[in-house]
Amino acid sequence: MPARVPSDHGSIETLRATVESVGRTDRPKVVLPEDAGEALDADEVVRLVVDGRTYHTRVDTALGGGREFRGAFRSPTLARDPGTGEDHLATWLAETGIEIGSSVLVDVVSEEFQYGLREPGARAVYEVAEKPDDGLASIARDLEE
Repeated sequence: MPARVPSDHGSIETLRATVESVGRTDRPKVVLPEDAGEALDADEVVRLVVDGRTYHTRVDTALGGGREFRGAFRSPTLARDPGTGEDHLATWLAETGIEIGSSVLVDVVSEEFQYGLREPGARAVYEVAEKPDDGLASIARDLEE
């Protein structure tokens, strides 16, 4: 059984990120602080927990060189090809009333693998998933393609 860890636990690092729009569109993205995103490899797909549900997002490079999340999708495949699936990030932002220019909190649950997204002032509890070894992850990517 996976461990459950609250967002205010000492093992969780919390980053204040900003919700911005993608280019001139109304599609939202979460831009991580510039110094925090350096640990994330661009084009990797990571888990993103939003309101207790696990989604997947691709780590993109922000214009300033930092990192950003451009959506929350049901599978790694949809995260790699975001035009083909529903973006649950946009839905969550609309439901919570968080607007472009506002802050959100990004919890580092398991660096380079699992992150949580929550409203400022809110508390979350995460089921910590174990990162699969590189060999298994590679097999899974091959099967998805």
